[in-house]
Amino acid sequence: MLVVDDEPDFQMTYVRLLRRRGLRAIATGSRHEGLTLIEREPLVLVIADLRLPDGDGLDVVRAARRAPTPLPTIVISGFGSEASRLAAMSAGASAYLAKPFGTAEFTALVDRMLDPSGAGGGGVA
Repeated sequence: MLVVDDEPDFQMTYVRLLRRRGLRAIATGSRHEGLTLIEREPLVLVIADLRLPDGDGLDVVRAARRAPTPLPTIVISGFGSEASRLAAMSAGASAYLAKPFGTAEFTALVDRMLDPSGAGGGGVA
């Protein structure tokens, strides 16, 4: 799994929550490195902040969707709005979360994204 968020505290929190679930997670704070990791790493899910210091997090979403095996993506925004949700979904995001959100909400969404049956895969949380 890849976490792309420019706030180190959020990176650490997401990675910690994912690792508690037995999932391998790597994190970066930049759009550029996120794009590189999508090309180089075997990933199953991408979690991307909408706003990054070096560009738009939606570029990360688009790259994940163009991967040889398209990757589900969760877009996270501290500036949640209907317009940003629609932009994320139009870019190919599987789900959208507006900060603040609870740990249980985050982990339940990750579980739905990883559900091999596809039941509940995608949507807004």
